[in-house]
Amino acid sequence: MYIRRISRKNKNGSVTSYVQLAHNERNPKTGNPQAKVLYHFGREDEVDMDGLKRLAASISRFLGDEPVASEPKDSVQLSLLDSKTFGTAYIVDSLWHELGVGQAISKRLAQRKYEAPIERAIFAMVANRALDPSSKLGMEDWVKRDIALPGVENFEVHQGYRAMDFLIESDVDIQREVFETVADLLNLEVDLLFFDTTSSYFEMDDEPEEDSLKQPGYSKDHRPDLPQVVIGFAVTRDGIPVRCWVWPGTRQT
Repeated sequence: MYIRRISRKNKNGSVTSYVQLAHNERNPKTGNPQAKVLYHFGREDEVDMDGLKRLAASISRFLGDEPVASEPKDSVQLSLLDSKTFGTAYIVDSLWHELGVGQAISKRLAQRKYEAPIERAIFAMVANRALDPSSKLGMEDWVKRDIALPGVENFEVHQGYRAMDFLIESDVDIQREVFETVADLLNLEVDLLFFDTTSSYFEMDDEPEEDSLKQPGYSKDHRPDLPQVVIGFAVTRDGIPVRCWVWPGTRQT
């Protein structure tokens, strides 16, 4: 168990931090470690620090102050300072390059003058969605503490937003090139495509904004009480998706 700090950006641009008691447990589906919150201490600026000190002292008394047995003179004392998950991230990075996504993005970036590593920022956001979905602010802590992403030392929120602006401007060209690479790599037959839709809901504390995709509507997950989006897929005869669309939850399917 450990105490962690999470931050959330408010609508007015300010940032509020919260303190939680958590521990890591393995996700039964993905096998990846993920944090489970055991107790919320509240906002960082309102936490009872004296109370936390009393709790720490109480834990120390419970554990006792028994002396540690002396180690042999020729032994080496090792301490684990940090650990990060890396295997799944390298798999995602291998697929990223095998499918030509990184190359397609880098080709468009060569025509721009970005100082920030935009391609790696986009990869970090995709890896986060695949391995441990969180908010952009949550990604800063995820990259710093939990995951070892190839070529990504840290992730900053403003880099993520800048990368998304670039994607909006270049998405059509990138999608076309990636599709051609995947169609050739997997020998896809696209003379006949099938189209289907589904929905995905969100559990939120705040009400969705009027212009956001997350809106109330008909839920195929039987959760009409929660905001959602409608997702459309174009797939091949074998069920391999080749195009995806996302609409507001108010769109009927």
